[in-house]
Amino acid sequence: MTHHPPHTPAAAPGDDRVRPGRADADITGYGDDRPADRRTTVVVITRDRCPELLRTLGILRELPERPEVIVTDNASGDGTADAVVRCFPEVRLLRPGRNLGAVGRNLAVRQVRTPYVAFCDDDTWWEPGSLKHAADLLDAHPGLAAVTARIVVEPSGEEDPVVAELRDSPLTGPDWLPGPALGSFLAAATVMRVSAFRAGGGFHPGLWLGGEEELLATDLLRRGHWLSYVPDMTIHHAASPVRDSTGRRVLGLRNTLWFTWLRRPWPSALRRTWYLMRTVPRDRASVRAFARAAAGLPWVLKQREPVPADLEARLAALEEARRGSPARRYIG
Repeated sequence: MTHHPPHTPAAAPGDDRVRPGRADADITGYGDDRPADRRTTVVVITRDRCPELLRTLGILRELPERPEVIVTDNASGDGTADAVVRCFPEVRLLRPGRNLGAVGRNLAVRQVRTPYVAFCDDDTWWEPGSLKHAADLLDAHPGLAAVTARIVVEPSGEEDPVVAELRDSPLTGPDWLPGPALGSFLAAATVMRVSAFRAGGGFHPGLWLGGEEELLATDLLRRGHWLSYVPDMTIHHAASPVRDSTGRRVLGLRNTLWFTWLRRPWPSALRRTWYLMRTVPRDRASVRAFARAAAGLPWVLKQREPVPADLEARLAALEEARRGSPARRYIG
């Protein structure tokens, strides 16, 4: 995968190619009498997963909230964009012409006109009622930046292993939080306040894809926002067979190191780096990840902004709790 340096813009204005032709009088375009909940827009990024995306869009179309949906197609070569135009004319489609990775969400959020955005991958979909519940919570708590849902793996119906980590978060927060306080979030299972996302700068283009949420989450916490896990919200995940698990591991480990060097004070950053060096698999993928992380040190050091002591204490608690999590193993 090609790494986009941090100074690369998320997308130039000319890249915001939105498919025209949808009337603002009916932004959802369903042509029926179901009342729409106009508070939340669903944003999906996709690349070369046409069948999975069409399934997800079909399910989103039937949600009682009738959310507007924006899809960023990251330069798919399998006819994804044409299929969306043909099968889902109500969907707003963005075609930047290159693979933006997670930064494709930034491009989509530029188009969002609702106060909240629900992120969704092409192989995940929201359960009916969850988007309404999220919007109600965000309406009620202005200090809440994002709520993350319970994740159910399909077709087994079992909880994703990361759910235990969310449910048992070691962080504490104010009594008004609707669930456990979080130090990060999962983009494929989170509804976020659009103003907070924009103020936090969105997803950093330097990280591109793979664990990109941790940096944005930390910057939101630094600004005084709160993140929460809400078990009454549910998103379903049917993992796509079209995935490069080794490539994603390389990116995830690289980005973990970059986040650590960007935001953690040096004693904590060095300690975490040493821990990862001792515990990740001793294989070529890990060597590639560390080499790519080292190659990025010039821009990382230039942009380094360590968090204050109170936030560092929270990050340290999260780090300790995650060491035993089955969802945090750099394998594949």
